[in-house]
Amino acid sequence: MNRYGGDGPPALVLHHDIGAPERPAFYDALARHFTVFAPAHPGYDGSPRPHWMRSVRDMAVVYQGLLAQQPATREPGTVTLIGLGFGGWIAAEMATMAPRAFRRLVLVGAMGLKPERGEIVDQALLSYIDYVRRGFADQTVFDRVFGPEPPTSRLEQWDLNREMTFRIAWKPYMYSPTLPHLLGAVATPTLIVWGAGDHIVPRECGERYAKSLANARLQIVDDAGHFVDMEKPDELASVVWHFVSEV
Repeated sequence: MNRYGGDGPPALVLHHDIGAPERPAFYDALARHFTVFAPAHPGYDGSPRPHWMRSVRDMAVVYQGLLAQQPATREPGTVTLIGLGFGGWIAAEMATMAPRAFRRLVLVGAMGLKPERGEIVDQALLSYIDYVRRGFADQTVFDRVFGPEPPTSRLEQWDLNREMTFRIAWKPYMYSPTLPHLLGAVATPTLIVWGAGDHIVPRECGERYAKSLANARLQIVDDAGHFVDMEKPDELASVVWHFVSEV
């Protein structure tokens, strides 16, 4: 499992369905307080594709196994688990498998629950660029992170990541019918973070997470879309650190 950097209590960050930028500012900001572990999901960002994998819960089991193999993360109650978007869904599944195993759980714009009124944007109906751009409230941040015209290599990777997402999260699309019934047993203190301008995953999903988890609260970040970690990296890292530091 990739150790990104930093020195402090361990934090595992699970990235979006589009993958992670080459040098995520959010990871750097977290590394001021945590030892950050930031692996690529199996089958994403050039990592080997496990052809047997057929569900997000499969991926969550794999991550649980990786945590158990690392001396820094194997002890219960030491790891802060941070899930971004699609990674938030994986994190939520992991928390249901081990309701007291994590120090803190942070879900940022998490997928995984079915909206009752709106809908999670179907990326199959958009181009790769349009889907990612929709996740930003400020398009200048997209330009800064990926470039006004992302290179072909980036588009190809988004294509491969999307293909892997469809393999494990297509029917039903981006939610689990069982997850809502499992969240109630999770005892881990949880922070739900949502961008005020998230046009990928409706805020009602965040509200539903907050209601379903026994010890959770919802915090809204202004002037941010779905990719809060890219638009407000320092603010998000500060929010996470203050939450983890609470007595």
